[in-house]
Amino acid sequence: MPQNQAALKRRTTLTLPSDSLLQAQKIADSRRVNLSTVISEVVAAGLRLESARHRRNQILEKYRTAFTGFSEDELAILDGVILEPVGAGRR
Repeated sequence: MPQNQAALKRRTTLTLPSDSLLQAQKIADSRRVNLSTVISEVVAAGLRLESARHRRNQILEKYRTAFTGFSEDELAILDGVILEPVGAGRR
């Protein structure tokens, strides 16, 4: 049985910069929703961005680790660069 949406929420107190709170309140007023809705959406979007940034950094670090130790010529070969002049000795 799916959980009630209200049961997935928890009340907490946050300290926010006044200008951020004012901007969020303006957005809430213009959309005719409550401040909690806007803050919740902003936090969720920020967490998604942070999670994606973290995954990108992990992938980049894995690539760096995987290719550490290769020479410039080996990396060029892995990139598909042919190091010999075209037509030199190939038949």
